[in-house]
Amino acid sequence: MNKQSFWQSGHRPTLFSAFLYFDMSFMIWGLIGPLAVIIMQDYPMDAVQKANLVALPVLGGSVLRLVFGSLADYIGPKRTGQIGMLATTIPLVWGWQFVHSLDQLYVVALLLGIAGASFAAALPLASQWYPKEHQGLAMGIAGAGNSGTVFSTLFANRIAQHFGSWEVVFGLALIPILTVFVLFSIFAKNSPNRPERKTLSHYSKVLRQRDAWLFCAFYSVTFGGFVGMSNYLTIFFNAQYGLSAVHAADFTTVCVIAGSFFRPIGGFLADRVGGVRMLCILYAGACLMLAGVSTLPPLALVIALLFIGMMCLGAGNGSVFQLVPQRFGQEMGIMTGIVGAAGGLGGYALPLILGSLYKSTGTYTYGFLILSGIALVCVLLLLAVQGAWKRSWNRQADVAGQASA
Repeated sequence: MNKQSFWQSGHRPTLFSAFLYFDMSFMIWGLIGPLAVIIMQDYPMDAVQKANLVALPVLGGSVLRLVFGSLADYIGPKRTGQIGMLATTIPLVWGWQFVHSLDQLYVVALLLGIAGASFAAALPLASQWYPKEHQGLAMGIAGAGNSGTVFSTLFANRIAQHFGSWEVVFGLALIPILTVFVLFSIFAKNSPNRPERKTLSHYSKVLRQRDAWLFCAFYSVTFGGFVGMSNYLTIFFNAQYGLSAVHAADFTTVCVIAGSFFRPIGGFLADRVGGVRMLCILYAGACLMLAGVSTLPPLALVIALLFIGMMCLGAGNGSVFQLVPQRFGQEMGIMTGIVGAAGGLGGYALPLILGSLYKSTGTYTYGFLILSGIALVCVLLLLAVQGAWKRSWNRQADVAGQASA
C-alpha cells in the first residue's frame, strides 16, 4: 500500500477526530473497572456484585451500539457522535455528585455504556471517507482508540487516592470529553459518499445467514475477552494477589496495552497469512495462556501469561475484521454494528463468569479454565467452516472478475 495515497484519499481531520472521540469514550467506558477496588470501600460487595458492577458498562455499550448504529444511518455519524458525547456527561455528572447507594451506582455503570457505543459512530465516520482498499487502515487508526482504556487503568485510581474520593474522577473526566466534543464539532465532517439508510429488513436478511452468527461468536470472544479482562483484572489482582488498588490497576494497564496495540497488527498479519489461519493461531494462543493463568502461578508469571493472552485477543479483533469484509462486503455497515454488539455481550459475560465461579468455589481456577475452553471451541469452529468459506469466497471472486472483464 502506498502510504501517501492513503493520506491523500480521505479526510485526515475527520479520521483523527474519530480517533479522539473513540479514545476518550473508551477511557470513560472503562472507568468503573479500575475504580471498583476503591469503590467497594464505600459500598462493600461480594464477588458477584463486583463482577456485575464492572460488567454493566459493557452491557450498556453493547445494547446502545445498535441504537447508535441506526442513528448514524439516519442523521449521520458526526451528529450521532456529538449526541453521544453530550449524553456521556449524564453518568459522569451523576457519578460525581449524586450517587448515594450501590443501586444508583449500578445505574451510572449501565449509562457509561453510552461511551462504549461510540464504536457505531466513530468507525463509519472515518471509514466512509476512504475507498475500499484503504478502509481497513482507516478503521484500524480510528479503532486504535480502544487504547483509551489505558488512561483509565493508569490514572483513575491515582487521581482517586490523590483527592481522597473516587467520585472526583467522574467530574474530572468531563474535561477531556467536552474538549474532544469541541474539536470534533469543528473538524469532523460526514462523508459525501454515505451509504443508503438501512432498514430492519436489511438486518433481518443478514441475521438469517449462519456466517453472521459465527462472526458474532468469534468477536464476542476476542473483543469481549479484551473488554471483559480490561474491566475485571484489577479486581482479580487485588483479590488473588493482594495488590493495592493502584498496583492492581498498573498491572492491568500492562495487559491492556498488549490488547490495544496489537489490534492493527492482527489485521496486518491476517492480510499476509490469511484471516482464518491467523485467528486459529491467536485463539490457540489465548487458550494456552488462559489455561496457564488457571493454575494461579506467581505474580510475575501470571502477568506474562495475561500479557500474551491479551495480545492474542487484541490481535484477534483485527483479524476478525479482516475476514468480515470478505464475506459481507456489501453489508459491512450492518455487520459492524451487529458484530460489535456481540463483542460487547461477550465482555459482559466474562466478569460474571469469573465472579460467580470465584464466589461459589473460592478460586479463579475454574473460571479461567472455562474461558480457555471457549477459545479452544473457536479454533474447532474455524477449522470446521474454513473449507466452506474458501469455496464461497473463491466463487465471489470469480463472479467479480467476470463482471469486471
